[in-house]
Amino acid sequence: MLRGVMRGGAVVLALPFLDYFLDTNGTAIAASLGGGRMPVRFGTWFWGCGMIPDRWNPTKAGSAYDLPAQLAPLKPVQQHVSILSNFAVPLEGQANSPHYSGNIAIRTGSAAEGWQKIAAPTLDVIISDAIGGGSVFRSLDLSPSGNPRTSYSYRNGSSQNAAIPTPLEMYQKIFGTDFHDPNAAAFTPDPHYMVRKSILSGVTDERRKLMQRIGAADRARVDQYFTSVREIEQKLALQLEKPPPAEACRVPAKPQEIAASTDITQREAGHKVMADMLAMALACNQTKVFNMTFSEALAELRSDGSTTGYHQSTHEELTDRTLGYQPTVDKFATQCMGAWADFVTSMAAVKEGDGTLLDNMLVFAHSDVSFAKNHDPNGIPMMTAGRAGGKIKAGIHINGNGDSVTRVGLTLQQVMGVPADAWGAAGSRTNRTLTELLA
Repeated sequence: MLRGVMRGGAVVLALPFLDYFLDTNGTAIAASLGGGRMPVRFGTWFWGCGMIPDRWNPTKAGSAYDLPAQLAPLKPVQQHVSILSNFAVPLEGQANSPHYSGNIAIRTGSAAEGWQKIAAPTLDVIISDAIGGGSVFRSLDLSPSGNPRTSYSYRNGSSQNAAIPTPLEMYQKIFGTDFHDPNAAAFTPDPHYMVRKSILSGVTDERRKLMQRIGAADRARVDQYFTSVREIEQKLALQLEKPPPAEACRVPAKPQEIAASTDITQREAGHKVMADMLAMALACNQTKVFNMTFSEALAELRSDGSTTGYHQSTHEELTDRTLGYQPTVDKFATQCMGAWADFVTSMAAVKEGDGTLLDNMLVFAHSDVSFAKNHDPNGIPMMTAGRAGGKIKAGIHINGNGDSVTRVGLTLQQVMGVPADAWGAAGSRTNRTLTELLA
């Protein structure tokens, strides 16, 4: 424990378990935010099992790009969505780990055989560290799958950010008893939060002494711990202040519980409810960063009455000789794009200032493979939606022509204000942004 005094009262802060507390055998404990300019939000949207390249990749670059069959659901939102095709994932001599290598490379700048092997944080975490302060939630991780592990947001290989897995849980977390309507006339802070405010500042002296005594590994561990405590204190501090007005904020009605299911129609229904709630969470300034995972990398989605799922179909369904493609796989991929179009529509439907919520967002959508039948990590489908407050273009197609996907990640970070002049590991490292995407 660290002990101190605050406002005449004693405060105590528990510490994490440190090497410093152990003997040489590692067994014994030793004895001794406001109004003004609209905020720009960032988010990711993920779906599993990729697409069929000939039925997804546009042939025309630039604006007014064509919409192949699997992109047809994007027609109503095409002006908001930019397509990023034919970017490569350098494997740096590693084996291609199906459904992992490409996804990890897109999110961390370096391919790996599994999430436990990554060292760097995913780009959403990097961005949330830069812009997530001053919000009730530094980020929101969401999935209508019913499984909190359906998340691809990591601080490192041992620290996954769990997803909120159902619409009802999402409502209770965001709009539950701790929510303060920014447009309400009255505001009464909860005295429960007043008692807990600034505990960390009360143990400053003992914290300084501790940091001088412990080793480098412990210092890193304690520093990460104190950072987490500071985030909690910032959240508590927000509970003591009346939130600034948010013109677009409308508190949604509490949703009916939608049972988690692998049935794609059920998944679409849960996703739509969560997307609409997320739009209000963003408009009400509850967070600036989010991740929405529509389906798992292995995409165990299925159609009503069928026992064969999407992922299984990508490997077992024969190519129809007349059509020239796998019809069941094609249908699933097209439905995933329909869900993405629903998501974009939910963000664009909220009026904010002179534009929409989507205008003040940068949403990055991607999958884990290109053609799932052979687990191709090159040409993984990627898209952006929104204009990031006027910083990027929307409604264009950029053909990567085999360039590394790290160019995309670097561009996203720079647009969101991360001071990065290069990104990626080894041969994947790049300092080249996608200038054609920038406004």
